[in-house]
Formats: sequence, structure tokens, C-alpha cells
Amino acid sequence: MASTKKLLTDPFLQLPTSNSICVVWFTEFLGIQHTVSYGKNLQNTVIANTSKLTRIREDQKSRVGSQTQDGELYQQPVMRDVWRHEAKVTGLTPGVRVNYCVTSLTEDNQSISSDVFSLAPTPNPGIPLKILLTSDHQIKPMVAANLQKVVETVGKVDAVWFAGDLVNISDRGSEWFDDNRGNAFFPCLQGKANYQMERDGETITYVGGQIIQNAPMFTCIGNHEIMGRFARKDSLNGEFDDTIPRDIAQKIYGNENIQNNSFNTNTYEEIFTLPESREGGKTYYAVTFGDVRLVVLYATNMWRFPTTENGRKGKYGELKNDLQNPENWGYGQIIYEPIHQGSTQYNWLQQELNSVEFQQAKYKVVMLHHPIHTLGDNIIPAYTDPVQICDRNQEGDIQAVYYQYPKDKDYLTRDVMPLLEAAKVQLVFFGHSHLWNRFTSDSGMHFLETSNVGNSYGAAYGSRKRQNIPAANNIIHHEDYIVTGDPNGLKPVTPTIAPIFNEDGEAIPYISSNEITVFSIFDTGTGTISSYKFDTRKFAGKVIKFDEFRLI
Repeated sequence: MASTKKLLTDPFLQLPTSNSICVVWFTEFLGIQHTVSYGKNLQNTVIANTSKLTRIREDQKSRVGSQTQDGELYQQPVMRDVWRHEAKVTGLTPGVRVNYCVTSLTEDNQSISSDVFSLAPTPNPGIPLKILLTSDHQIKPMVAANLQKVVETVGKVDAVWFAGDLVNISDRGSEWFDDNRGNAFFPCLQGKANYQMERDGETITYVGGQIIQNAPMFTCIGNHEIMGRFARKDSLNGEFDDTIPRDIAQKIYGNENIQNNSFNTNTYEEIFTLPESREGGKTYYAVTFGDVRLVVLYATNMWRFPTTENGRKGKYGELKNDLQNPENWGYGQIIYEPIHQGSTQYNWLQQELNSVEFQQAKYKVVMLHHPIHTLGDNIIPAYTDPVQICDRNQEGDIQAVYYQYPKDKDYLTRDVMPLLEAAKVQLVFFGHSHLWNRFTSDSGMHFLETSNVGNSYGAAYGSRKRQNIPAANNIIHHEDYIVTGDPNGLKPVTPTIAPIFNEDGEAIPYISSNEITVFSIFDTGTGTISSYKFDTRKFAGKVIKFDEFRLI
């Protein structure tokens, strides 16, 4: 019988330099040899290095193969064999695109090749580029439609900036490669999705867009890129939720295997080849791409539920049944990487903003996952380390554990923003709240969140209040938790071209919808950032540009 092996993904592009770029792809077989052929006639060949992903698994929540319901194939996490292949193509010239394809040779000598795509090194300054701004895909229902409309609307883009939350559970392989609902991460970004949407009895299949085969992608870490204590729970969802601070892990477990016993970004770092900083490696870095200096921060925290109902770990307190077992506590909405004044990341950022590369760039952009200004719920509570309060009885026994988050100690507004203002950053790009909204400060700095691909959580605007405010008690200061508007004081900008109107006929300054999807394109030739919307209820509907602004 003939072999049915195939590539798990198409190739995608990573880490461009002035004369090179990396080509990466995945297979479910080790193979004998993996190569990239490139050039006008594909006459040049470079051999790839191969490594195996160490944390990729499937579990009872996976939608993979014939498993369409919980637990049909898997009752607990099971390791999955996935190999990563990477080859560096060198000798390139800026502005000159080169054809390429990849070939994997299986153990039984079957040769499997991709289609032919094109690559190029980092573009020189002055070359107009179109950059896709996106985030929070997370297997959401409108991702395939969103990315398909990107390609149909603007054609090939030159780069992708992804502001975190690429998938839901980072160690679940099917979410990256082959979720059987048809909207896994790589298929959507490579035009190989197979996601069906039905409206009014009519069905359409969206395939995503052929994007990252031809354009490098720069990503940042969101809360969904982080996994908790390794193999301590019976599901990957449970493992994702089981994060504790590093200092607590050291007290409980000592210094051995500290990542396994606290939290890790292993799978994220194994999948992507990114620029690196000496201090933060792949987790925070800066890169020049054409006229842009892009600064990528590691600014995210553990999202937790507002209450501890149904046995959940809460933002504002611990489960009553776990009060005597601190190893089971959630420790609130912990921050994974310090960014406060004096921290290693803060000092690195300060140095980067003062660098020649940053100061001389035409466009100065910062990307992070956590919002600094938003109407979304997820900006609450403040971005600061949880302050733990233990309520004890006269005998010293713990009766309750609470967490508060003083707004005046928000690290992003108190410490980071003064650096960005002084450095004259023009754009801060982020995600996390699953909506579109933007703001402009008095200094002219723009803030953009463009992450609406489904499962939107709403905007705290008008009569709609945030849903994650702590319940009333005598511990938490409620003035630290703003129920409507931007907690950090900016007024949202109403879309400049085609806003959506509410029931009273008023233009609203956001899009929060599970039916209308949004994407944004940064045109470095004109300095404009254009946002587009597409109503997935109208299969024959048009993509509409609804907002545009310019970086100056």
C-alpha cells in the first residue's frame, strides 16, 4: 500500500535579516532528509535542521482525527510526535523575491514537496510595505473568514504582527495543526483551513489566507502561550490553568525543574524562530523591518475568573476548600514577566528606546498583549502584582484569601507609558479583549486593539458595564475597578469612515461582535493604518474599510 504521509504544515517564514530568512515547516514523521530548494529554477538547495517538539500532546478536549466530542479517543493528555524543520536561506538581496519550496524525504524514501512560494530578506528603508495586524485567533469561529478576506482585499502582505493568544492551549497540537473543525492556527494563516459557517440555511466554507508562506510573522506572548505545572492535572485545560508564581514554586519544590513546577512558554519558543534580546531571548525583542522599528514586550498575566464558583481559581480570592492547601492556590492574576521600573525587561526597554536603531526609525511601534487603553473587560484589574490578604481567626487559621490590585500601581501606566511618551512612540498595538477600538493620547500616540475574530466579550461603553468587577466586600477598594470606559482615562475614537450605529442612531467607537470580523493593515508607504470589517452573515457581502488614521 502506498504511503499517505504528508507535510503537517506548509512552510512559513521567520527571522528575516538583510541577506537571509528562515524557512520552517512541520511533519509527523522524522524522515531521512528535509530540504529547501530556492532560486529562479529552484536550483539551490539547503538542508534543514530537525528537532522534535517536546510538549505537544492531545487530550480529551482535543478535536483531532475522529474525536469530535470530549473523551472519544483520549481520556488524558497523550504525547504526540511532531518534528520541526528549519533551514536558513542566505545570499539574498533586499527587494528581490526568490521562489522556494520544501521537500521532506520519509523513512521509506517517499519524497513530499510543498507548492512553490516566494521569500525575501528584510526590506530596505523607504520600501512601502503592507503589514497585517492581528491577534487572539484561539480557534475562534471567524478566523478563517477574516484571513481569507485579508488576501481578497489587499493581496499579499509583507509581514504579520501578531499581538498574542495564537491558540487556546499552547501544548495541544491539534490547535496549531489540524483541529478537525477546520480552523487550526497554521491552516488559517496558510489558506488551508476548512471552516464552515451557516447562516439562514446556507453554508459557506472559508479556507483562510495564504499569508505566512510568503511573509514573515512576528509574534508576542499572550496569556494563552503559557502553560502551567507540567503533567500535574488530568487535562491540558487543567494544566493551562495550573500556573503559580516562580517564587512560590521555589518555596514548595525548591529550584529543581522550576519551569515544570510554575509556568513555561516551551511550546511557543519551540515553534517560532524570532529575533532575540540578550536579556529576554524570544520573549521580548526589537527588530527593524523596512521603515519600522518594532519593539515586542512580554506583558501578560494569568486570566482568571472573577469568582471561585464551580471550583474555579479566581482573580480576587481562593477557593474555600483549598484554603489549607497553598500548593493548590491560583495566587490571583499573576504577572509572568516583570516589567516594573528596575526590572530586567524595563531596563532593556529603556535601553532599546534610546538606541540609534529606534531613534532613527521612521515609524516607532510597540507591540504587547495586554491593553494599556481599552473598552474591553480584560484591562481590569490593574496590571500589577496581586496583593494577597489573608483573613484569619483568633487562632490564626485562614478563613479567606483575597487579592487586590491597586490601580495607582499599574506597571504599564505608571512605569512603561512615561518611557513610551518620552521616546515618541507612534503606535502601541495590543489585543486581549477580543474587540476593535482605538485611542489617541494628547501627545498624538495611537493605541490600537484589532482582535475581533469571534467570541467577543463586549465593550464597557454606555450602559454596558464590565463583567469582571469584584463582588462587594470590605477588603477590596472598588475605586480601583472602573466599570465603564477606558480605566486609564482616554476617550475612544469613533471610526472615521463607516462606523457602526447603535439602536439610537449613534455612532459607536468600537466593534464587539461575533458576526462582524475585523482586520487592520499598516501601509508604511503612506503611514496609514486602515481597518476593515466583514459581516459573516452576508456571504456575498463586501469588505468595508471603516476606519483610517495616519502615523506622523
